[in-house]
Amino acid sequence: MNFLSETAIGILLPFLGTTIGAAAVFFIKGKANPHFHRAMLGFAAGVMTAASVWSLLLPSIEAAGSWIPAVTGFLAGTGSMMLLDALVPDFDLNTGEEPKLGENIMLFIAVTLHNIPEGMAVGVAFAGLISGIIPLSEALTLSIGIAVQNFPEGTIISAPLVTDGMGKKRAFLYGVLSGAVEPVASVLTVLLTWLVAPILPYVLSFAAGAMIYVVSNELIPKAKSRIGTAGTAVGFALMMLLDVAMG
Repeated sequence: MNFLSETAIGILLPFLGTTIGAAAVFFIKGKANPHFHRAMLGFAAGVMTAASVWSLLLPSIEAAGSWIPAVTGFLAGTGSMMLLDALVPDFDLNTGEEPKLGENIMLFIAVTLHNIPEGMAVGVAFAGLISGIIPLSEALTLSIGIAVQNFPEGTIISAPLVTDGMGKKRAFLYGVLSGAVEPVASVLTVLLTWLVAPILPYVLSFAAGAMIYVVSNELIPKAKSRIGTAGTAVGFALMMLLDVAMG
């Protein structure tokens, strides 16, 4: 495969994860199991943490030959997400209760907006692949990691809507739409990064900072449980193993 097809596959993988997660609504009967959500969120936290280190931060340091762009971009990414988070509604899975319909719409908005930096991270990784800074294995590892995280997000969007009486097809569509912003953000980031290749190390670490903020602020608190912690450890170990094996 050439760079174009590899990039297309990598960009679409996270969206596929959201779509599969939303499709779970056709097989779920009754109330969604909060333990399943916590396990998946913990797993996603481990995956995204490992991917941020090996697929974004380390390539940033190697490309720049210095730690300065990595630290600067990382803090900028974290700070930007803090500002965005102040404007975006939050949601809580720890109560074990399904959100009401109005809260479901807010949840849809929150997840959609939170998918933007994840799409940017994938776009940055594949821009690095095109530029020869990041190997295909690391770009795919990041893409797969975000796809895994998107699976429970798709379910989190669609399942409560069905519980509140919405048709399964329509609820599935909402879940899919929440992830549609990711490939758009990825493509725009690839095009933008291609134009500003000299600052790619900063962009890589910026994406890492944004992703670590999502992990620490959204995923880990909502996965807080023994099964969530186990999921985090398994996810981190799996992505570490994949990076070594594929690298």
